[in-house]
Amino acid sequence: MRKIAYVFGALVAAGAGTYLVVYLYRWQWQRAMICGVLLLVVEVMLLGLVTLGRLNRIEDRLRDTDRRQRELDARQEDILTRLREPAVTHEETRFRWLEDPAERTYVFVPVLMVAGVLLSGLAWVVQRLASATAKPAERRLAGRLAVLAAPGPADADDLEDLPPLSGGPSRGRTARLATVALVGAALLAALVVGLAELTQTRKEQANGNEATSVVVQIELRGVDMSSAGRALAAQQIWESCRHSTAAPLRHATLGDLGDGTFAGVIRPALTDHDLMRLRGCLEDATLDRAHLTVVAVGDAEADQG
Repeated sequence: MRKIAYVFGALVAAGAGTYLVVYLYRWQWQRAMICGVLLLVVEVMLLGLVTLGRLNRIEDRLRDTDRRQRELDARQEDILTRLREPAVTHEETRFRWLEDPAERTYVFVPVLMVAGVLLSGLAWVVQRLASATAKPAERRLAGRLAVLAAPGPADADDLEDLPPLSGGPSRGRTARLATVALVGAALLAALVVGLAELTQTRKEQANGNEATSVVVQIELRGVDMSSAGRALAAQQIWESCRHSTAAPLRHATLGDLGDGTFAGVIRPALTDHDLMRLRGCLEDATLDRAHLTVVAVGDAEADQG
């Protein structure tokens, strides 16, 4: 399911980015902003999916680490118990001579008893000192031997899931990654430079013609409006786009040709770049329920005036 979301998000991002570049080239800023917002939303969604996947993998690794640590502690305690078993047996049998029958007689019994008590006390002190100093060593030894202990069934499954050992990234892989990074950077730089080249306002040579005529068709969605209402809507859109060109449109009139068709005459004639900007503004109008379509564009020569 997550892979399907990745593929869907990548396709939507590619489409939004493509239309963003197209609308910027056409100077249709409202549509470009909508595509940019959609692209930003898709990028945030993909970033959230990637972050969620990383967090899930981190949680799985933490659970596996805790489980392995518990199993390692259990093996360490088992080995530590085995190491301490001989010492416990020795403690239980170190005064076996006291269990002999009382009917037997000894030579110098009082002297032997006193010597035995002293030696037993000395042995007890030595044994306590040895036990106190040997516990950290035994625990360290058990920790070292736990690595050599036979793995359990769960550990065997984990060993099967481990990836094969490798010697690190090869030179070929590093070279391929570097090549891909350089190509991506070059494509991105070319895209930025090309978009700046297409949308940059430059000083162009003046058009030698007398005037430029623009024929537009207005459509009103969901509204049954009279010819006067259509004329008013077309006039509002036309006036809002008069500032879209580099040269101010001081002498630009809009005439009604009937049936929702209007013709605008602009003097002096527009250059190619100004005409593209005017067309993009007219077709990207923000008037509610109204849409203009540029039907035809032409220039009137000076001798025809």
